[in-house]
Amino acid sequence: MNKTAIAVLTGLLALSAQAENLAVVGGYVHTLSEQGSLENATVLIKEGRIQSVGQNLPVPSGYRVIDASGKIVTPGLIGAYTSLGLVEVGSSAGTVDASYKPRDYSPAGAALDVSYAINPDSTLLPVSRIEGFTLAATGMANTQTLFKGRGAVISLGDGDKLIKPGAFMTVSVDNHGADDMGGSRAALWPELENAVQEARSRKGKPLSAAEEWHGSLSKADVNALLAVVSGDMPLIMDARRLADIRQVLAFKARYPDIRVVLLKATEGWRIAAEIAEAGIPVILDPEPNLPYSFDQLGATLANAGRLSEAGVAVSIGVETHNLRLATQHAGNAVANGLPWQDGLAALTINNARLFGIDKEYGSLEAGKVADLVVWSGDPLEVMVAPEHVVIQGEEIVLESRQTKLRDRYLELDQDKPMSYVRP
Repeated sequence: MNKTAIAVLTGLLALSAQAENLAVVGGYVHTLSEQGSLENATVLIKEGRIQSVGQNLPVPSGYRVIDASGKIVTPGLIGAYTSLGLVEVGSSAGTVDASYKPRDYSPAGAALDVSYAINPDSTLLPVSRIEGFTLAATGMANTQTLFKGRGAVISLGDGDKLIKPGAFMTVSVDNHGADDMGGSRAALWPELENAVQEARSRKGKPLSAAEEWHGSLSKADVNALLAVVSGDMPLIMDARRLADIRQVLAFKARYPDIRVVLLKATEGWRIAAEIAEAGIPVILDPEPNLPYSFDQLGATLANAGRLSEAGVAVSIGVETHNLRLATQHAGNAVANGLPWQDGLAALTINNARLFGIDKEYGSLEAGKVADLVVWSGDPLEVMVAPEHVVIQGEEIVLESRQTKLRDRYLELDQDKPMSYVRP
């Protein structure tokens, strides 16, 4: 049994063993499914999964009721591209698992695998989940290699964190990527072409430890790329200026089997129709509106709306320490042309589809894992906050290190100095 199957099976067993039965009653439920949005609806949760969603559903005995009257209910939000669980303070003197210094084992970086490095006790996880995020795609940030390794999808709940190892591979073809490849795209793209060709030459057959190999990539890198060239693992390509995005489109045309995803795509609006025609989804930071670097001179807050109008599947949520701001980012995108439902989809079902977990996550449908949020109002409004967050069928305590620090210093009239009082 492979690592993915073991992780999924372990997670499902944990769900059925720990979760209580819940009834979320009376809310305006945005299912992000064919059911659409339902007023005064009920969501029944049994043994960690959604049992049913609908109006006028009777609540069975033994279910704890969460009153969502006058509230908004959505699927749990999914961070589209983060380094959650891999970093606490990036500039600290300790180990930062989101960074890598090239070595002979994986000189191209493809074999790196973050599933071994995730810290389930990271303080950043509760900070994000009390703001409605229940899952996140996490990957490496700084590797100084062609590829940034294999990322994973993790849960932000209290149970097992690893939902899907080997969920994606990342390569930067922007200014930063060029800098890592000798300072020029003239070197970066031939390196990328060579890596793809060497992996394709294996025709899906992994290299064994004893097998002779004369390629420029390490055996570990070649084996890691097999899932990319076969289309089983999406390749996230960080491209911001128009010229780089055009190169990504040409790459997709040369290798139609590779599941290309555009990251950032700051000037994507300029060729939105071509991106849509190529069937390439986009993970956006919709906030850039100023030309603060030469590879995003055409930045505009209308980027998300123009891409969506052209038919591009848009995802939002590229922060790590401030992933909680993704709802504000989606709201700003909505204020600048992105339809509201597309803004919510950019935080939920679009991200689940992108990483191939939409059969279990991303919408409120019978049989899916019960990740759900009850909001005080419109989740894309800046002053709105979650009132209840359910992850894998368990309602979590809305508490983080930051809320503990806040509460610690609310009352200063104590016998001992604050330095002696533990939070």
